[in-house]
Parts: sequence; structure tokens; C-alpha cells
Amino acid sequence: MSSGAEPMNGYFSARDLAMHFGGIRAVEGVSFDVRQGEVFSIIGPNGAGKTTIFNMISRIYTPSAGSLHFAGQDITSIAPHRIAGLGIARTFQNIELFANASLLQNLLIGRHCHSTVPILSQLVFLPSVRRAEVAHRRRAEEVIEFLGLQRYRDQLIANLPYGVRKVVELARALCTEPKLLLLDEPSSGLNVEETEEMAFWIDDIKKDLGITIIMVEHDMKLVTAVSDRVMALNQGSILAMGTSAEVQSDPEVIRAYIGGEVAPATGAAPGDVR
Repeated sequence: MSSGAEPMNGYFSARDLAMHFGGIRAVEGVSFDVRQGEVFSIIGPNGAGKTTIFNMISRIYTPSAGSLHFAGQDITSIAPHRIAGLGIARTFQNIELFANASLLQNLLIGRHCHSTVPILSQLVFLPSVRRAEVAHRRRAEEVIEFLGLQRYRDQLIANLPYGVRKVVELARALCTEPKLLLLDEPSSGLNVEETEEMAFWIDDIKKDLGITIIMVEHDMKLVTAVSDRVMALNQGSILAMGTSAEVQSDPEVIRAYIGGEVAPATGAAPGDVR
């Protein structure tokens, strides 16, 4: 297990990331690599810097220092609206869907980054526009089938249960055809059964679709179930990196999450990391 970045060139790489808000150092000197096709989870207490790192990757924040590389390209200063077009999609802890639109309409919005038809052609609805609309609709229907959402396809988001909305947000991200998927607290607000179902979907997205995933999560059962590697943060810095079992048994991680000393040979591990 390593406390910093591994000596490798990742499919996604962060180097010496820092994010300062005035005198507050939310993230400082964080480096890590994510291999293509893996699920890489980031855990830590509140205020550890997890969401700040996500906001830097998705370009909501510009790092105060450091660099971000994806698929061989430096994305540190890429405009936020170009991120989806590069193959990076994100879900949010607080659901960001259009409540008064249908499930299908929300998914078609996710296809916007693939719209290449000139605006004039769209206004007169040329044959090229019709072909593009059919292709976007077909892709949305494929995602609906993949995630088992057929029964909800024409329902308004406002009328759907919370657990279904979480899956719809995942579906909308998949409609962008991402190569890298950022999952921000995918189990937040879900019950045990819904969380187990979310683990199932994450595993299928990795194995069946071949999508690389970076996940911020507090539920260690979900982290353990789906993660190839885990990075633990505290106060903006890396505490440990390795498998879920290695990280959960790391003494520094346990001290940061539950306080105090680790009892010898107990195999103690933090539970939910909030």
C-alpha cells in the first residue's frame, strides 16, 4: 500500500493537485493515477477534499496548483463545457435532473454533447437532423433497457421515487457515452436494497460497458463491493491508497475516521465514512 501516487502513467492522472480558498487549503499535494477499466474510490471524512477533487476534475474549479491528464491529454485548463465532449461524465450527490420533464427527455438532454448538426439545419429540420434525432433516441432507449427503466420512460421525474431518480441520473450520464464516469456519492439517500442494486449497476458499467469509474462514497460496504483500489483522504491530503481491505485496516485511516488508537489484531475498520 502506498500513501501517494503510484509510479505509473494512468488513464487518468492527477499530479500535485492543490485547491486553496483564500487561506483555506482544501486540497494540498494530491497525486494519483487511475487505470483504464477500474473502479477507483475516494473516501474520507467530511471536509477531506473529496468533492473538491471531483470539482477540479469536472472543471467546476480550476486547481490552484498541479495538473490533470485524461487519455494522454492535459485537461487542467479545459473549459467546463468541453468536458463531456472529451468523454468525462458526472453524477451529483444532490440529484440534478429536470423534475418537470420525463425520464426520456432527461436522457435526451444528456445526448446534447453529441449534437453536431448546425443550428440552421435544426431550425428547418433537414434529413440530417432527423437521422441524428433517431440515433439519439436509439441510444437513450438502449440505456433505459440497460438499467431496467422501461416502466418509467415516459413518467415525469417529479413523480418518481428517490431511488429511481438516482438511477435516472446515472442513466443520463451514460447517455453521454463516457469513457470516464465520476460518481459522487451514488448511494446517498438510498436504502440497503437500493444500494445493493447500485453496486450491481456499477459492476455492470465497468464489466459490460468498459467504462472507467472514479467514485466518491461514504458507504464502505459499497466501496468494498465494487472498488479495485481506494484512496483515503483527510484534511486535503492522502492518508493511504490500496485495496479496500488495506485502506480500511490502515492505522492512520482508522485514527482519522474514528479517533484514538487501533487495538492490536482486531482488524478494526471504519464503517460509514461521512
